[in-house]
Amino acid sequence: MIWTLKTFNELTIDEFHDIVQLRINIFVVEQNCPYGELDGKDRKAYHFFGRDHEGRIIAYTRIFGPGDYYEQPAIGRVVVDSEHRGDGTGNALMKGTIENMRKLFGDLEIKIGAQKYLVEFYGKLGFRSTGEEYMEDGIPHVYMIRPPGLL
Repeated sequence: MIWTLKTFNELTIDEFHDIVQLRINIFVVEQNCPYGELDGKDRKAYHFFGRDHEGRIIAYTRIFGPGDYYEQPAIGRVVVDSEHRGDGTGNALMKGTIENMRKLFGDLEIKIGAQKYLVEFYGKLGFRSTGEEYMEDGIPHVYMIRPPGLL
């Protein structure tokens, strides 16, 4: 797996296309959840993604700095291609995301709006539910916080 971190302006047209295609394939098609994928937030975000041995983007997160949307840095659009779930790709994606966030912003608290069925997955990475649940595009979510100082 080859991991890459880029700002929006550093992405190639092909990379942005493949990222949006992956996000639409999972969030819109697989989860049957029509929503406006291009929300304008990509321009502000860092984009962290992994390519398989064939060069396909199969894992992705969107990273925001402190104050971009929340007081703390935040993670969004966490997605892993369906063929790579359960093989450790999601765990590697999140660990790489957290490591990059530390390099970019320091060891700060991190916020994520997690789909509720993934609370246990994020919990294993140190995130704790705030108890604040909400619906987003018809899918139950919960805010989770990862405190600083965790390895």
